[in-house]
Amino acid sequence: MVEGDIVTGTVLHMTESDVIVDVGYKSEGIIALDEFRDVDGNVRVREGDEIDVLVQRADNRRGHLVLSHRKAEKMKVWNQIEDAFEKQTPVRGRVVDRIRGGLEVDIGEIGVRGFLPGSQVDLRPVRNLGSYKGRELELRVIKLNKRRGNIVLSRRVVLEEEKTKTLAALEVGRVFRGEVRDLTEYGAFVDIGGICGLLHIREMSFRRLEHPSELMKVGDQIEVVILRFDAEAERVSLGYKQLNVDPWTTAHDRYAVGTRVRGKVVSITDYGAFIEMEPGVEGLIHVSEIWNKRVNHPSEVLNVGDDVETVVLSIDPENRRLSLGLKQLSDDAWEGFFTRHQEGDLVDGTVIRFADFGAFVQIEEGIEGLLRLNDIDEPPPSKAEDRLHLGQPLKLRIVRLSRDDRKVGLSLRAAEEGYSGHGESSEVSSVKIGDVWKR
Repeated sequence: MVEGDIVTGTVLHMTESDVIVDVGYKSEGIIALDEFRDVDGNVRVREGDEIDVLVQRADNRRGHLVLSHRKAEKMKVWNQIEDAFEKQTPVRGRVVDRIRGGLEVDIGEIGVRGFLPGSQVDLRPVRNLGSYKGRELELRVIKLNKRRGNIVLSRRVVLEEEKTKTLAALEVGRVFRGEVRDLTEYGAFVDIGGICGLLHIREMSFRRLEHPSELMKVGDQIEVVILRFDAEAERVSLGYKQLNVDPWTTAHDRYAVGTRVRGKVVSITDYGAFIEMEPGVEGLIHVSEIWNKRVNHPSEVLNVGDDVETVVLSIDPENRRLSLGLKQLSDDAWEGFFTRHQEGDLVDGTVIRFADFGAFVQIEEGIEGLLRLNDIDEPPPSKAEDRLHLGQPLKLRIVRLSRDDRKVGLSLRAAEEGYSGHGESSEVSSVKIGDVWKR
């Protein structure tokens, strides 16, 4: 057995400081236990393991071969690096530190260090080289001096080759695996092999996203599909949601008209509230379908985050539209009112707003009636505000009802003067919320 040879041996046993190895020689070999400790101090070898070792000296004073596992591994790594340099094949290395002018890279995880210049890290200048620390990269050896232990690496060369292959393979509908390189408010940039394509937030999920970080993070490995590309300009638009089932394709089965469904309020506008029924499917409760009483703004009844039960009014999967109703699930205040009251009844009310033709009065929760100017006093005031004020309580008489149109006509004069039927008054007034009854 010659000094400098790399041979394979078997771990026989271990002491507190040494590892005894059988390499088929007349005497056993000895290796310092520290050679097998990882960065956390844990021993990475066990009795019975087969390991490669370098013969350093034939004998020591105790009659053992002096061996080194670490040097054997380094020599193997150096041989691999030399082979990769000659054949121009890539090697893998882990960035261990940022140093002047670039990054220090560990090749083979055995202490063989190479230098990756900042200009060779990416196709474009990298602002924060420190962000690469800990990352494992595929690299090309561009300069090598084994005698001095100098290794210069390039990732840029590898990416340029990848880019050429990727450009040649681009095809609408083709799926690529890529790495999320950056997140913005409007989407994510994904490296699909030397080219960073834009994955717009609209193309990430069928559900509503406020920010891409709700779905992915920098460094994630994801599959994306090519939606559009311009090879000459090296611009690529990517899709992610297209690789999943669109929930709208089967929405008709789950949201039949008349079905009661639950969802969460995700957005409120002047004209209604959007309800998320499931990821990717949202429905609209129009402001007119929220409550039986007049609602000036959906926020009077609903808040973002509310869990609500609604009824499906209509569905159009092709145009991804789902109309929902909330008031249909509540007791109909109007039906209860018509059951309890008839023309001639006295009711209490509160002035809630004014119009050119009179005042609107709330009689019960969800029930409003119209008090016309000529039913306030004789002679009638030019404006209701001349005799009444907002919040003023009144005792009124119902002078006309229309169950079909949900209209109530009120009179202050009739309540004060007595009432003998609407046929004796030519000035009877009625209202449907927000609409004057034209008699």
